[in-house]
Amino acid sequence: MSNLDTITHFINGAKADTQSGRYADVFNPALGEPVARVALGTVEEVDAAVRAAEAAFPAWSATPPLTRARVLFKYLQLCQQHVDEFAAMLTREHGKTFADAQGEVARGIEMVEFAVGIPQMLKGEFTDQISRGIDAWSMRQALGVVAGITPFNFPVMVPMWMFPVAIACGNTFGLKPSERDPGPPMILARLLKEAGLPDGVF
Repeated sequence: MSNLDTITHFINGAKADTQSGRYADVFNPALGEPVARVALGTVEEVDAAVRAAEAAFPAWSATPPLTRARVLFKYLQLCQQHVDEFAAMLTREHGKTFADAQGEVARGIEMVEFAVGIPQMLKGEFTDQISRGIDAWSMRQALGVVAGITPFNFPVMVPMWMFPVAIACGNTFGLKPSERDPGPPMILARLLKEAGLPDGVF
């Protein structure tokens, strides 16, 4: 049994260790030494995450866009408060300098700022008499469960380019981060829950 900290899955709003019994070491590139271990999932655990997202989708997609944006606004504030925590984890698991890591986090936060303003962009359109006796209208609807598979090189920024907009638009989101630096995505998940995001949405 390893005495390293274990980075688990995050399913339905809670940490969930793997049932596979399989783990991989997470290395600090500067030291060449393991600093944690990450749980390697099974097909059943992926299915459980998708089922949780499917179950959360009807209520979340029916939540008014302004209410969704308010959750993301709280999330934005939390991310701004935890920049250094993100950066320290990036430095530990990825090997970026602390200043470079802070820059990555800042770029991700920019997308959360954009997503907070999404209600204005979700309005439909109506065109009267687009042709004789014909009116045209459009409405925007959430897709359902969407997913992001993200690389090791930007473990904060790239996920944050994906899930804030997807969630703001009423979708639920499944993230598969790299096993090489999985710590920062767990901070993302923790802060989303703290911001009031319903279980299963992320």
